[in-house]
Amino acid sequence: MEKIIMAKTGNESMAEAMRQINPDVVAAYPITPATEVVQIFSSFVADGLVDTELVLAESEHSALSACVGAAAAGGRVMTSTASQGLALMHEVLFIAAGLRLPIVICEVNRSLSGPINIHCDHSDTMASRDSGWIQIYSENSQEAYDNTIQAMKIAEKAFLPAIVSVDAFIISHSMERLEVLPDNEVQKFIGEHKKPYDLLDVDNPITLGGLDLQDFFFEHKRGEIEAMKEAKPIIIEVGKEYGEKFGTTYGFFEEYMMEDADFAIIALGSTAGTTKVVVDSLRKKGMKVGLFKIRVFRPFPFEEIKKALEHIKVIAVLDRVDGMSSFGSPVFHEIRSCLYESETKPVITNYIYGLGGRDIFPKEIEGVYKELEEIAEKGKVKNLINYLGVRE
Repeated sequence: MEKIIMAKTGNESMAEAMRQINPDVVAAYPITPATEVVQIFSSFVADGLVDTELVLAESEHSALSACVGAAAAGGRVMTSTASQGLALMHEVLFIAAGLRLPIVICEVNRSLSGPINIHCDHSDTMASRDSGWIQIYSENSQEAYDNTIQAMKIAEKAFLPAIVSVDAFIISHSMERLEVLPDNEVQKFIGEHKKPYDLLDVDNPITLGGLDLQDFFFEHKRGEIEAMKEAKPIIIEVGKEYGEKFGTTYGFFEEYMMEDADFAIIALGSTAGTTKVVVDSLRKKGMKVGLFKIRVFRPFPFEEIKKALEHIKVIAVLDRVDGMSSFGSPVFHEIRSCLYESETKPVITNYIYGLGGRDIFPKEIEGVYKELEEIAEKGKVKNLINYLGVRE
């Protein structure tokens, strides 16, 4: 099978995947830096390249509400947003997940105000991490494209909504080499649309969004919780099938030079790419360092992560958001929790970096690895929570 080689930004890559998926409905409202995704997709609608009904809503809350209605009526549905847009959708995120609707959001990670900022950090998706949506993070434009296609299939098999994210400007507006699959192959891969129910099926009427009080709410919510657990094998199955058909297999995470590593950095998104360069450099100097890149953050693959990290001596969790908890960041909490039962109990430190789009440089990442080496030598952690690249 011959792939088409293009030069595309992250936004263009997700828009291209949306075109090939050809959803029934896309409802959206513009917000920097995600505006371009649906703007590009709207040209596909205007040119008759897709059969999509494009709904231009008056807000992100309305956009996702329209998506909920369209998905409940049996449609294959997608949208795109960022930052305050995802925050404005927050109420409806829980509704979409609670109604088990397989909607896909192409999300561009951008800081939440205030102060007002349009650049990258992960505060938007992390603020929505417990809303019941599958969350997949992309290192580059190729992963943004591949993840969007897979997310549609995963969502429809799990009957859960999914978010695919890219880092604002760093990936969303940066041009990269992209391998694009033939349109017919994408359609064959995602298959016929699978819907949990159809509100317009008058022969089988249902009640949707009804009041659910003490007598049944807990049981219905438990069903949603179990669905998130059951999504894990689906994610692996779809990622494996993608690899068998198109050459790149995807899992919950990527391990880079981790087999014999003593020291590891855990990161999400574009920073993983920078870290790989540093790992290569330090390996040449004899340091046993590795990168553990989390791709799927929800559902959190705690058992698999625990097994993968048990042999590491010291771990640094790099997180592009602060949890405002006074005790580190969201990813740090998750990693520390899942390694609590580990017999080896690796030492874990937290580095919060890049808020509001501040760059992280190879020299800073190299400094983190050297600090991990010092921790191993001295046997103690100087600072459990660190702020990397911020002026004191």
